[in-house]
Amino acid sequence: MLLAVRIGWFALPVTAGPAVAHGVADASTPVQIVAAALAWLAWGTVAVAVLVPRTVSLTALRVAAPAALAVAVWVTARHGAGPAEIVALAWTALLAAGVLFVPAVTDTFVDGSSYGPERRLALRVPGPLLLGPVELAWAVAVAGIVAGPLLLAARSWLAGAIATAAGLVMVRLALRSLHQLSRRWLVFVRAGFVLHDPLALADPVLFQRQDVEGLGPAPVEAAASATDLTRGALGLVLEIRLRRKVTVGLVERRGQSRNVETDHLLFAPLRPGVLLSEARERGLC
Repeated sequence: MLLAVRIGWFALPVTAGPAVAHGVADASTPVQIVAAALAWLAWGTVAVAVLVPRTVSLTALRVAAPAALAVAVWVTARHGAGPAEIVALAWTALLAAGVLFVPAVTDTFVDGSSYGPERRLALRVPGPLLLGPVELAWAVAVAGIVAGPLLLAARSWLAGAIATAAGLVMVRLALRSLHQLSRRWLVFVRAGFVLHDPLALADPVLFQRQDVEGLGPAPVEAAASATDLTRGALGLVLEIRLRRKVTVGLVERRGQSRNVETDHLLFAPLRPGVLLSEARERGLC
């Protein structure tokens, strides 16, 4: 899958470039130059990212791939669905779908940050965040990057200055929020496994091999007594059963946390079957 993503991204100048050129053909020369510079800068940055799979690379790709699709949609809406626009739409839609909806892609980038014998597997995005907050953060990040330079190129000095100043702040906040979603995983280590989830846990928690009684699909009744770390994520929920209680710090609103003692925890991996297979190979379930 990583090879497919690389091919998809490296082919963008050929598949989507002509449509983008059509989209800015009637703009002023400064706007065309700035638009081209932004496009090539984004393409080059993500080209490096797909060659070096890391969590930072995943965040960059999650922002850029849908942005490429948005540009293709904008060009098509503005100039009609000619051959170049159809190719751009199809190619960018496939690329964005692969990046956003193929779990193996996410796991490949998350695991790219592993050390030695570690194996990192991503956690599923909390359901409530998919109903607006993620899309809003993405829109703010993209708009904050392009709006200021394009307005300045169009000689809208006041609006461009305001957009640029606001963009410097908003882009940082939006990208930071989006990157938090890339930094959520369960990592298998020699001693057992660690849950690393900044959205649910104040600090990563190590579950040592000798303390783990079981790891598997959560029964329905587990929701009443177990500590829920899923944050409303959709999909199969797994349960960690421990032989003794451990103290974990749960993240609450406004950056606060509280400690709880628990011997049952629920979490939602992106690929539960792969995670359980890895756990069995390591003698953890």
